[in-house]
Amino acid sequence: MECVNQQTTLPEWIVIVDSGSRDPSYLQPYQAQSNVTVVLADKDIGFCKGNNIGMSKIPRHCDYVFLLNPDAFLTPRFVEEAMAFMEDPANRQCGALTGTVLGYDVEAGAAKGAYDSTGVFRSWYGRWYDRDQGSSYQSGRYRQPEVIPAICGAVFFCRKKALESVLIREREILDNTFYMYKEDIDLSIRLQRKGWSLCFVPSLIAYHCRGWQRDRSKMPRELKIASARNELRIQKYQKAPIPFLYSLCKFAAVKIFNI
Repeated sequence: MECVNQQTTLPEWIVIVDSGSRDPSYLQPYQAQSNVTVVLADKDIGFCKGNNIGMSKIPRHCDYVFLLNPDAFLTPRFVEEAMAFMEDPANRQCGALTGTVLGYDVEAGAAKGAYDSTGVFRSWYGRWYDRDQGSSYQSGRYRQPEVIPAICGAVFFCRKKALESVLIREREILDNTFYMYKEDIDLSIRLQRKGWSLCFVPSLIAYHCRGWQRDRSKMPRELKIASARNELRIQKYQKAPIPFLYSLCKFAAVKIFNI
C-alpha cells in the first residue's frame, strides 16, 4: 500500500481482499482512505475468487485494472508508464502487460539482485516457467517491449475491456475452479484467444517477495495436486499432445508419490 500510495499517477480506486486472515486488524489504517474498499472474507477463498471479488468492486468507468499481489510492490512511476504504454495507439491490441519483476528479501529488507520474472514461458515439452527467475539482474539486458506467452499473476496490469471480453460465467476474470496456481497462465491464454497481446515492458520495474513457501517439498499435498491438475487442464485446453503428456506424468507423480 505504501508503494501504491506513492505512485506518480495514483489509482482512482483500490480494493483489498483479505482471504480469511485470523486477525485482519492490519487493514484498519487503510479502511479510512476514501478511495479504498476492504473486503473481509470469513474463510480462505483462494487467489482466484479473491481477485474476482476485487474486480466486482471496480467502478464501471475505469479503463485499467491492476492485479497486484500483497507480496509485490512497485517503483513510483510504474502505473504512469504502464498507462502511457497502453494509451499509445501502436499498443491498442495490448490487453495486459507486466514489467521487469525482481526478487526481494523481506527479512533482509533488500533486493536480491536477481530476476523474479520477465514473463511466463513454456518449454517445448510443456513446462511453464518464469523466464530468468533466479538469474542475476543485468541493467539493459532487455531494451525493447516484446510480446510474451503469459504474465505472472503477481504483477498483472490489464486493460479493463480486455478482461471483460474473457469473463467466465459472466463474472470471473480468473477461473474460480482453479482456486490458485496457474490461473495467471489460464487468463493469459484466454486473452490471447480473444485477439489481445500480452506485453513485457522492461522499463517498468517491480519487486516480488515470493516468500510463502519456496521449498516445494514442504507444500501441502493438496496444493501440489491443485497446481499439477490446473497445469494439466491448461495443456488439454491448448490441445498440445507432448505438453499434455508431460503434465499428465507430473500429475500422476504428485498424486501417487507426493513429489
